[in-house]
Amino acid sequence: MAQMASIMLYQKRFFPYYVFTILGGLDTEGKGVVYSFDPVGSYERQTCRAGGSAASLIQPFLDNQVDLKNQAGAVKKLPSMEQALKLVKDAFTSATERDIHTGDYLEIFIITKDGVKVEKHELKKD
Repeated sequence: MAQMASIMLYQKRFFPYYVFTILGGLDTEGKGVVYSFDPVGSYERQTCRAGGSAASLIQPFLDNQVDLKNQAGAVKKLPSMEQALKLVKDAFTSATERDIHTGDYLEIFIITKDGVKVEKHELKKD
């Protein structure tokens, strides 16, 4: 899917879609995977990625809390499902305080080997 998305974006490189695509799912080993793309199809596998109007606010938070960047002596370990959901909710709750373009609710797609579960969470509406 990542390669196909890359090809689709690259074919429009002269008149790009101007989107920053993030693709998430499970790899062949059943482990979670995230790919981020630029508008012309370059892509990279990452542990976490933010996109959209609040990406500049959320990505540094994820870098610090998930990738443990700038934390001396920290041992990198992927968060549990509960920890990851809490981090995502906290990141978007904080983003709504600074970014007027962040919506009224957060929709989280939880992808597991058993399927996809969707959760909706209200955000600040003023």
